[in-house]
Amino acid sequence: MKKIFLLVLLFSIQFSVAQENERVSTVDFVQIINGNRAEAMYYYQHNWKVLRQMAIAKKYIESFEIMETTYSEEAPFHLMLITTYSSKTQYEQREKHFQELIKAKGKLELLNDKKPTKFRKNLFHKENVMHQSKEIAVRKNK
Repeated sequence: MKKIFLLVLLFSIQFSVAQENERVSTVDFVQIINGNRAEAMYYYQHNWKVLRQMAIAKKYIESFEIMETTYSEEAPFHLMLITTYSSKTQYEQREKHFQELIKAKGKLELLNDKKPTKFRKNLFHKENVMHQSKEIAVRKNK
């Protein structure tokens, strides 16, 4: 009986750790070009962010973040755009879900009628970025 209990306990622990690791993110590293910071920020606030707020409301994503950083030769980008999905299933449905949201939102909102190719360049795009479990992250920081 004790062996069965221990096996069930070990399986439960493994299952809960595996669930912690289900989060998946995409990360974009964006360079603002031609000094068009106002246009880029407007675009991301009124389009990218709005779509993600809609996605959270529909439970299509877990979270999102726009991070701004200083441009340098070693890191030639200004923005990092992170979208996090709560599970692999949510991640795998991202294209379908965002197409639905884009259609519902309607046309792009642009500052000064500048198209995205005039004010931004996506330098790097990372798909399927896996999150570590909290236990691993805590141990690593000690």
